[in-house]
Amino acid sequence: MRQIIAGSATAGVVISLCAYYAGMILKKKTGLALFNPLLLSVVFVIAFLSLFQIDYDSYLNSAEYLSYLLTPATVSLAIPLYKQLETLKKNVAAIAAGIGAGVLTSLSSVLLMSRAFRLSHEEYVTLLPKSITTAIGMGVSEELGGCVTITVAVIIVTGILGNMTAEFLCRICRLRSVVSRGLAIGAASHAIGTAKAMEMGEEEGAMSSLAIVMSGLCTVIGATVFAGFY
Repeated sequence: MRQIIAGSATAGVVISLCAYYAGMILKKKTGLALFNPLLLSVVFVIAFLSLFQIDYDSYLNSAEYLSYLLTPATVSLAIPLYKQLETLKKNVAAIAAGIGAGVLTSLSSVLLMSRAFRLSHEEYVTLLPKSITTAIGMGVSEELGGCVTITVAVIIVTGILGNMTAEFLCRICRLRSVVSRGLAIGAASHAIGTAKAMEMGEEEGAMSSLAIVMSGLCTVIGATVFAGFY
């Protein structure tokens, strides 16, 4: 099996898609938020690689085509935003305040937890970009001297948790405004959370898409400032 993976240009893609499809089936049958397809696909792929003793580099090289789709998939999030342009114009002030609050909350929570757990400066800046999309977060982490590999893992875990808990948290916090719901999800859990926002509604998805972009840009500046606080 190891030789097959190493010698195939698309074996990693097949493994990833099969794992995600299996996760979707389990989620549909159980209906439990814990059985998130993305979370389950991560578990399935790790188990598969461990079982057949396949090294990660071989898997990554054969799954690189999926990475190429990340950029166009992110850009396509502008489509629902364009469709909700009138909603955006009517709520400019609220949107700006919501995104600003989301970014400050994310950065402040990392600062407080880093002090509480006595993390090193490198560990602290590694966690600062946890709530923004991977492409931007990797650059922020590298620029501040963090560990990029861990940053990527933290960003993915944050997104998965946001996807799993978004609807429940909106319900218990009594967020009824579609604008507020979308901004909260996008600012806290980037693209993976936005997938859940789109399931909740088109307007939520549009606002969440906007939050991804604006939160990313604000975090680039904010993380640089917050890096000096610790």
